[in-house]
Amino acid sequence: MVADSSVQPSLLQGFPARTLPTGVAVAGHLPVARVLVESSLPHLDRPFDYAVPAALDQAAQPGVRVKVKFNGQDLNGFLLERVAESDAGHTLVPLAKVVSPVPVLTPAVKDLAAAVAARYAGTVSDVLRLAVPPRVARLEKDYPASLDTGEAEGVPALPGAPGVSSWAPYRTGAAFLRHLAAGGAPRAVINPLHGYGPTGWPDLLAQAAAAAYASGRGALLVVPDYRDLDRVEDALKGLVPEEAVARLTADDGPTPRYRNFLRLLAGRAKIAIGTRSAAFAPVRDLGLVACWDDGDDLHIEQRAPYAHAREVLLLRAEQEGTSCLLAGHARSTEVQRLVEAGWAVPVEAGRSTVRASVPRVVSTADSFEQGRDPLATIARLPHAAWQAAKEGLERGPVLVQVARAGYAPSLVCETCREPARCAHCQGPLALAGTSVLPQCRWCSTPAPDWKCSHCGGRRLRKGATGVLRTAEELGRAFPGTTVVTSSGDQVKATVAGKALVVATVGAEPVADGGYAAALLLDGDSLLRRETLRAGEDTVRRWFNAAALVRPAPDKGLVVVTATDTAATGALLRWDPAGYAHRELSLRMELQLPPAVRIASVTGPRAAVEHYTGAVEADLAGSGITVRTAGPAPLLLTAPPSGRRTAEDVRTLLFFPYGQAAAVVRVLRVTRAAVAAKRTLDPVQLRLDGVDVL
Repeated sequence: MVADSSVQPSLLQGFPARTLPTGVAVAGHLPVARVLVESSLPHLDRPFDYAVPAALDQAAQPGVRVKVKFNGQDLNGFLLERVAESDAGHTLVPLAKVVSPVPVLTPAVKDLAAAVAARYAGTVSDVLRLAVPPRVARLEKDYPASLDTGEAEGVPALPGAPGVSSWAPYRTGAAFLRHLAAGGAPRAVINPLHGYGPTGWPDLLAQAAAAAYASGRGALLVVPDYRDLDRVEDALKGLVPEEAVARLTADDGPTPRYRNFLRLLAGRAKIAIGTRSAAFAPVRDLGLVACWDDGDDLHIEQRAPYAHAREVLLLRAEQEGTSCLLAGHARSTEVQRLVEAGWAVPVEAGRSTVRASVPRVVSTADSFEQGRDPLATIARLPHAAWQAAKEGLERGPVLVQVARAGYAPSLVCETCREPARCAHCQGPLALAGTSVLPQCRWCSTPAPDWKCSHCGGRRLRKGATGVLRTAEELGRAFPGTTVVTSSGDQVKATVAGKALVVATVGAEPVADGGYAAALLLDGDSLLRRETLRAGEDTVRRWFNAAALVRPAPDKGLVVVTATDTAATGALLRWDPAGYAHRELSLRMELQLPPAVRIASVTGPRAAVEHYTGAVEADLAGSGITVRTAGPAPLLLTAPPSGRRTAEDVRTLLFFPYGQAAAVVRVLRVTRAAVAAKRTLDPVQLRLDGVDVL
């Protein structure tokens, strides 16, 4: 980036002569552009100064996409700001090109990206890759004129005051909406009782967005997947003008996504709805941010810096002073921590309202059911569950929730019960149907002549039953009944009529008028998963399914087959807040997330040890001590991919929230310093990953 430092005196205007390029007419006002180049390298995570050619003076405005020369390469970037002087100390290279005159990076989103990068020890460039969708050039011709003025186009007003019907059953629910409609910024947590019908959770979110819209402000609603997005979009119809809503999701394709992004940017839409990346939507005059079912792992970005949509919205609510609504049939421990800290207020229904609104729940593991059916704890479909399905099918559809997709997703040796493994890659064997050969789930290699490596046996048996096998068995148990499956890439959004619906967890379709009954099978399998959040996640899945069932006065019934008294007790009492409080208390006692924050460092042993040693040394100099665990070898639970090897290790660092800012700053700076030296392999750094414990 060094060039000859001689320039024309008329271009200096008090600007250090050595920084201007030779032979290039430089902009007379604010001739220096600070650009963030698109690079995931940690040591390049800072703005670089470039000269603004006079020919690009009008187009080179803060927020636009630009192309620059960097280390001999043409790189894309964002122009962050223009200043009068540079402290670079060398001759500046001029901007190569303004890719688009549309300022797609607003000041609010720029500040949010910096805050997210600081919280997750990532780079701002990685965050902006999530925040700003890919450009579709042909869509921009209609927008620059209105954007350059900085004035939002008019949006239609509401035909009347927003309704509160869905919030009426909840104490302080109407007060929350009134506060929001009056221009306030209340922060609330709600656990909706229904997952279907006119009082379901989509209507709660839609009415909250309408209240913010009535106050002249915008709203941002983030949901896990496209099915939830469709339901929220339908709920908004009739409450707000259709042109005021913009839908942001990668599932719609680049053109619709970018078109709606530009509508929000221009102020032509005031309500943004979408999946996790929509948390960065450029909504003008933002008044409400809301997140549905924050415990769903679809809210976690799968690319660095692995940000969670809930945390992005919380940062945004603090920075922009907006209202915040966190909703879910169950309550995550992270949300419970916010409630107990006083940051958010729970909006709850009275116990009499709860009893009249939710289905009756029966556990096959209680003493009464055990007395009636002594084999209930070992049978996959106890008599109580079978009876509930039989009677429920007379009144409407019945939901059967199972833990696993496929037919027989795992096989074991019939003699020694050891898991059956592929002879080629040691992956698990599975069956895709009744008349097919077992094959590897990793490499898809058939295993017609399988032999157990432990005992030499050659006979296989099912180690687990998947959704397809369950549907096959239930079809024989209830002849003449329509059986519908929903799992994998064949997920149903809705179901109508009397049918037996067999679905994996999270893939339950919504029934018109609610299900007559629901059977929650494989509960113990879900609870036995080797993860810290097994209980929390299982209870969330149960509540999500049970909320789709008709209330008890309409003979709605839920049968749960699990022996864990704490988890089933929460569902029996319909007390998601109580279970979240119990889980959080245990985590605080054990000093585990979310009572504390956690950072995981993964990579080759030498690189991990060098990085963590440098971090601990820097923290010790500041008087901060973190609790560490590791380095420990990674157990390969998936086929090896990329450069991950069996020699990779992981070290965990635990630190309290009070010291989090200082610790994360050191993690980030040390990572950049190590990357700049290039002496060791890079390490993967993740903060608050839900899958590392």
